Amino acid sequence: MKVGISATIHTTVDKGNTACTVGSGGLDVFATPAMSALMERADCEALTDMLEPGQTSVGANISVSHAAASPIGVNVAATATITAVDGRKIEFAVTACDGAGEIGNGTHTRFIVDAEKFMSKASTRK
Repeated sequence: MKVGISATIHTTVDKGNTACTVGSGGLDVFATPAMSALMERADCEALTDMLEPGQTSVGANISVSHAAASPIGVNVAATATITAVDGRKIEFAVTACDGAGEIGNGTHTRFIVDAEKFMSKASTRK
């Protein structure tokens, strides 16, 4: 894990990722939860080649602002850049842009975990 590594993920705003559909508002624009999820996907992509077999990452904290609306049909790109590494804790700066400019930004924290151990622990929460 190295500071500065980044990845970008793209999506197109469609009916399935609008605020109206996901329940985060009443308008047919890119939903804040969809933007946050796209940012998380960019985090995961940045980590893909650095994980050992059996490892994955889990989100622990996200803080984002969503400052501009993106209508149906617009392409949105989310970029995640590693800003700090502290053992298993990875910090990211995240941004999202559409063709008109930045629509959101923030920070995200993920932890590297052993997938099997994590799921075993999670299953005890039933």
